[in-house]
Amino acid sequence: MLVAIDGKPYIGYLCKPSGKFEFFLLNSKNYMSNYDRVLFVSHEINPYLPENYMSYMGRQLPQEAQDFGKEIRLFMPRFGCVNERRHQLHEVIRLSGMNLIVDDTDHPLIIKVASIQPTRMQVYFIDNEEFFRRKATFWDEEDEFFEDNDERSIFFSRGVFETVKKLGWMPEIIHVNGWFSSLTAVFQKTFYADDPLFSDAKVVFSIYSEEFEEKFDPRMWEKMLYDGMTEKDLELIKDPSYTNICKLGAKYADAIVFASEDINDEIKSYVNSLGKPVLEAQPEENLMGVFDDFYTEVMADSILAQ
Repeated sequence: MLVAIDGKPYIGYLCKPSGKFEFFLLNSKNYMSNYDRVLFVSHEINPYLPENYMSYMGRQLPQEAQDFGKEIRLFMPRFGCVNERRHQLHEVIRLSGMNLIVDDTDHPLIIKVASIQPTRMQVYFIDNEEFFRRKATFWDEEDEFFEDNDERSIFFSRGVFETVKKLGWMPEIIHVNGWFSSLTAVFQKTFYADDPLFSDAKVVFSIYSEEFEEKFDPRMWEKMLYDGMTEKDLELIKDPSYTNICKLGAKYADAIVFASEDINDEIKSYVNSLGKPVLEAQPEENLMGVFDDFYTEVMADSILAQ
């Protein structure tokens, strides 16, 4: 169990055969990780999309977490460019079949799954004929930003939660990667705040260098007004820019990772003003060693805040 003693986080273990608890300071090196289940959400994972830093992190960090003995679930969109035959995707009928409402329109939720070999790491894909069957990800062949990228992001984030609910699985850490997944943090603190599977989870939001000039539909904030949300909660995206989407994700996350070194100054300044745990960009070696400490810090901070 986690407790605060003299304002510092301690973790207690029940010792046998004495039946007494022994407590260790969390920032010392003699404690065990105080979480077991991590939900990873990303819009780029290698080998399903070409390798860049995000797609590398989207695969490598969950793989190392699994090697650490953590129980993980890994989600990404099933973009049309993902080759189903090559990667052996198949639909999971028991998880599919639900309709999600976005802007008063029903959209069928289809769940597919594949395994990354030889890691035996399973990836869940959020699919929908209207939103994700097109070959391009966010820009069309003429380099035009898709008009429905806001609705696709909403559908994807809600689809993750609804699928995890069907799995009956309770994450302790939800690690969200990139702008497209950022609304996951918002939904966890609002629409799903009272759901016992998610209410105690801590959200870590990784911000990458993905900035673009295009803006989302001006009505994006209205489309986000699900139960548990207010207009004030979504004030940031009344100007629905990339920068403000990232700010909104950071506002609702419990901790933020600057996953790239060249994050724009406005986002960095806003994040630093929030007073939340922040992790700077990391080298590619020993990722889970660093993130295990960071996840534990975030869990400990939540205990001290109570």
